[in-house]
Amino acid sequence: MGMSVTISVATEQDVEQIFRLQYLCFQSEAALYGNYRIDPLVQSLDSVRQEVASDCVFVARLGEEVVGSVRGSVTEDGAAAIGKLCVHPRLQGHGIGARLLRVAEGALAEERGAKKFRLFTGHRSEGNLRLYRRVGYETVGTSKGADGVPMIVLEKPASTYATTA
Repeated sequence: MGMSVTISVATEQDVEQIFRLQYLCFQSEAALYGNYRIDPLVQSLDSVRQEVASDCVFVARLGEEVVGSVRGSVTEDGAAAIGKLCVHPRLQGHGIGARLLRVAEGALAEERGAKKFRLFTGHRSEGNLRLYRRVGYETVGTSKGADGVPMIVLEKPASTYATTA
């Protein structure tokens, strides 16, 4: 590759690249469900901008290009909701998603006091489920996304972050 992928906090200057990357990456998820109205595909640029300003948002960069992203925020019950983890299709399978997840977990636990981590993924998203289970997440339930897609709910205690980091 010649260049290393670096992970850093997202800034206002990254918003448009995150927005475009998210749209690209979630096409395969939409195809799995035959539903191109899933949240990551209909989210507005302004909404992404608001998340970058208020939530824990990290990007993976290859040079100046944003090639991965993840977001998280702590909910009232002390759980960190982690979402919209994506890596450019040409770089998937190289551990970038796991690195982004670890960085987000660390920030959410250490800076925002998360007691546990929670994420949602579509029930047909086998690659996502493999990654999440490999890094210690366990299925705790199911739900239905606002877009109608059946989701698997996964969690792990924040205390396990230190052992998987």
